[in-house]
Amino acid sequence: MTIVGLAEWTRRIYLAAITVLAVAWVFNLPLQLGWGGIILEQFLLLIAGLVTGAGFLQAPFGKRAGALELALAVISLAVWTLAAVYSPEWITDPVNRPFLRWGSALVAIGLLFVSLYQNVGLAIAATMGLIGLYGFVGHWFPGVLEGQYTEPRRLLIYLYYDSNGVPGIVLNVATTIVLSFIIFSKALDVAGAGKFFDDISMALLGTRRGGPAKVAVVSSAMFGTISGSAVANVVSSGIVTIPLMIRSGFRPAMAAGIEASSSTAGQFTPPVMGATAFLIAEFLQIPYSEVVIAAAIPAGIFYLVMYFQIDSYAARNGLHGLPRSELPKLTAVLADGWIYIAPIALLLWLMFAQGMRVERAAIYSSIVMVLLGLIKRRSFDWKRLAGAVTVGVGAEMVPILLVSAAAGVVIGTLNISGLAFTITLLLSQVGANAGIFVMLLITAGIALVMGMGLPTSAVYVLLSIVLAPALVKMGIEPLAGHMFIFYLGMMSFLTPPVAISSYTAAGIAKTDMWTTSVDAIRIGASGYLLPFLFVLNPALLLYGSTMEIVYAISTVVMSGAYLSWAAEGSVGEHVMSRAERAMALALAVAIGTSTLWLGRDSVFNLAVLGAGLLLIFAFRRMAGSRARAAV
Repeated sequence: MTIVGLAEWTRRIYLAAITVLAVAWVFNLPLQLGWGGIILEQFLLLIAGLVTGAGFLQAPFGKRAGALELALAVISLAVWTLAAVYSPEWITDPVNRPFLRWGSALVAIGLLFVSLYQNVGLAIAATMGLIGLYGFVGHWFPGVLEGQYTEPRRLLIYLYYDSNGVPGIVLNVATTIVLSFIIFSKALDVAGAGKFFDDISMALLGTRRGGPAKVAVVSSAMFGTISGSAVANVVSSGIVTIPLMIRSGFRPAMAAGIEASSSTAGQFTPPVMGATAFLIAEFLQIPYSEVVIAAAIPAGIFYLVMYFQIDSYAARNGLHGLPRSELPKLTAVLADGWIYIAPIALLLWLMFAQGMRVERAAIYSSIVMVLLGLIKRRSFDWKRLAGAVTVGVGAEMVPILLVSAAAGVVIGTLNISGLAFTITLLLSQVGANAGIFVMLLITAGIALVMGMGLPTSAVYVLLSIVLAPALVKMGIEPLAGHMFIFYLGMMSFLTPPVAISSYTAAGIAKTDMWTTSVDAIRIGASGYLLPFLFVLNPALLLYGSTMEIVYAISTVVMSGAYLSWAAEGSVGEHVMSRAERAMALALAVAIGTSTLWLGRDSVFNLAVLGAGLLLIFAFRRMAGSRARAAV
């Protein structure tokens, strides 16, 4: 076997081991086998070694992994395994700090950040690395930026194997919960669930005005409920919907932008939310069900506004739906695709009705998906399935786990140096001096930059550590603050220069990425605006009285309708003048923020809604008048 072949074989072994060990831990297999002495930190340290090594083999320095990458993979596993073996003994003896401990820590953490750089890029590796470096040099900084001094050997050891360092809560949640849902989404994907979501959307909406684009919205929303990746959503749905949109008259960039935007929104669509829902619940120590219920309304509004905007675009450009003869029949789709609905229903039942641990529920549902697929088809590509749920899952988890492990370094540094308090203090001072809105704008800008190019759950992990505490300190509802940074972090998937969702969709459409990004931002504009609204009025997250919730939802939905008409320049088939578009945009702002300046439960919100409805009827009448005049 050549060195290149050995490196590839080692990569597959490492990736499969990550998945197998994680599933074994989820089901308490070590305890059942009589290995009860293994503690959580030991398991997580072993995972850190595997993922650091796999990172070198998956993203080599050259075109292919060779002797250098193989050597680094072996060393990575060795130094992290050393901590896994001896950490119970070392923890009981914190005073002695021999070279073996801090030297291994230096090598292990250094290799972790190099692997992180290879897999997620310079921006994130540098950001997290500089925060880690602050723990060593922060005491030299002047004024408010001065950090608490920690003896370097102690700090290295602390970050290496302490539960507040690398083997902490973030790596734990990623290795168990996130990985389990990646397995579930892989099982659905191998079984063909993506095609089922496309077919059912086509059957329901394919004949409507701009039908293929509306199909993209609904299909991406359904796939997004169980997908852990916006890019996977784009690829799965986009290969069908983007060519259909182009064929029905949509510009290639617009078709790609619609798919990119709707797929990205799938990541904040319950119940999975790219596996971030579980991280939010864990970080805030609240029930998972509370996160899901709160997230449902903003996600629904986002897709509804997209639907309005697509309808306006299609009406203005004279785009029609597809002939019924070209579309699948709903009854046939449901009869053939019930096997995809059953595992999702089982997942929800196990999590909510039975109160089962979510990671176990995901794996049980994955098993049921495989069994139903076997019964339905009487054959199964077992080799493809085995590869997908072991090596495939491991490969998808590499960047997530690397960021999660490095997040342990960040959290440890923030805690031990006092930097967390400093960041919170600085942002809070901005809020106190310039106002909460200015602070939110600054936070949003940071989130958009820091979220670029990261996997979904990694976006949230990084931002929640750095930005969320300041929002909560300013009196913002904790869940609203965490949702705010998550939304803005995810919108980086549409925002240049990285815009990974737009880039992927543009590749399918064979069009320019920058033009696609502009269209995606326009079609998904509500994703940038909604976080500000639900932070300032948590009734959108169902925190408040019944009337507050009704007013919040009603005003924002109507505001979204006006926003979509202003963006596309038409209300139905009525093409708006510039003055009308400007008025629609002003109305969108006024109606959407009415609960903020009138009061969340003020009866005057009814007057705003009434005025908005009257103006909608006026626009509709103008459309009818122009149509009759044309005849």
